[in-house]
Amino acid sequence: MPGEAPAEQALAAGTPVVTERRLHPVTPLRRAWAPVTVLAGWAVHDPSQAQQQLTRLTTTTLLIGLAVLVPAAALYGFLSWWFTHFAVTDTELRIRTGLLFRRIAHIRLDRLQAVDVTRPLLARFAGVAKLKLDVIGTGRKDELAFLGEEEARTLRAELLARAAGFDPGAVREVGEAPARELVRVPARVIAVSLLLTGATWGSLLSALVVPPLLWLGTHNLWTVLASVVPLAGGAVTSSMGRFVGAYGWTVGESPDGLRIDRGLLDRTHETVPPGRVQTVRIVEPLLWRRRGWVRVELDVAGSSNSVLLPVAPREIAESVISRVLPGVTVPEASALLRPPRRARWCVPVWWRGHGITVTDTVFAARHGLLRRRLALVPHAKVQSVRLTQGPWERAWRVADVHVDTGANRTVTARLRDAREAAGLLRAQAERSRTGRRRARPDRWMT
Repeated sequence: MPGEAPAEQALAAGTPVVTERRLHPVTPLRRAWAPVTVLAGWAVHDPSQAQQQLTRLTTTTLLIGLAVLVPAAALYGFLSWWFTHFAVTDTELRIRTGLLFRRIAHIRLDRLQAVDVTRPLLARFAGVAKLKLDVIGTGRKDELAFLGEEEARTLRAELLARAAGFDPGAVREVGEAPARELVRVPARVIAVSLLLTGATWGSLLSALVVPPLLWLGTHNLWTVLASVVPLAGGAVTSSMGRFVGAYGWTVGESPDGLRIDRGLLDRTHETVPPGRVQTVRIVEPLLWRRRGWVRVELDVAGSSNSVLLPVAPREIAESVISRVLPGVTVPEASALLRPPRRARWCVPVWWRGHGITVTDTVFAARHGLLRRRLALVPHAKVQSVRLTQGPWERAWRVADVHVDTGANRTVTARLRDAREAAGLLRAQAERSRTGRRRARPDRWMT
């Protein structure tokens, strides 16, 4: 009927009623900064012009400008919040935004890669959180900022439960799946690992060497200060930033994947989706080897999750990898086959850092002498296999075999014997086809 409300019309048509919700009322405070950010960006882009304009303004003009800017920013924040809604159906999450230019995002729940909860420092004081969604086939994350902390956790559990195929009536009773803690990285270990990283020492060395050289070349104190401040600041802030970001790093296991909680100021709650990991990399810097420490990195299709463990003893790292790739055993260094000795004419010295082995479950390739990287690619995740051979490599009868994964990344077995590479190409293509047929479906909470 023409006079009926939309909810009554939907009910009469027999379709379920979808209730739209708004973000937390504190959200306008965050969005009100957008006009101020535009002015700040203009001032940074053209500081001389900005300074000239400011010197021309009188006190009265400044006060009038503030009296106009503050209410305008507040109105913008309120309207952007008022015209933003979201709703959850049995199959999708809908996000509707925009006052003049309307945008409606339909996020299919069966395409969700991960649902992460982040709590920036100021948001933690306000009791709110940000929900970030990784979706297959999209280059950026959609987000809901901000929700109440309890509402964010409840919505995350609801999205994952619906994506897993639970009955809609029982979704809220399912709640967030319980997690069992696997690893907690101590703050002391994180700090020591950063001190034993080459990038940290390189930054500090630059801060110590560059200023004296500039002084010898220019004898200008201001030039030296202009260089030493950013160099020293960059060396400190980069290390401190990594420490703050990795502080309290915890990995837990739950039915919806491995959960990562981290951060000293901004707390982040991430999920590594089950079955969606394309490649696992074990990174072993030179100064970590005496302590037996490694770093574990991931390639996840359509997701920004890239680090599983910032630093951990090798045996603990391997136990966590076995949760990410069930049935996979990390090959020993002695099992890796080096390139033939004639490969040294293609890559002097560094050819010794390359190695390869193939097991029933993974294609494993290593490279690097000082900073070793061992990449593990499950056969089921291989999208294509390629062989390349340049003129110089042809002369020494060696070739490279490239394995492409679903995360748009490539793992390369370098400097293999030409006949071995040809056989590896055919065998890996067959292993990939067999692995995909045997692979379990990628589903949440299964």
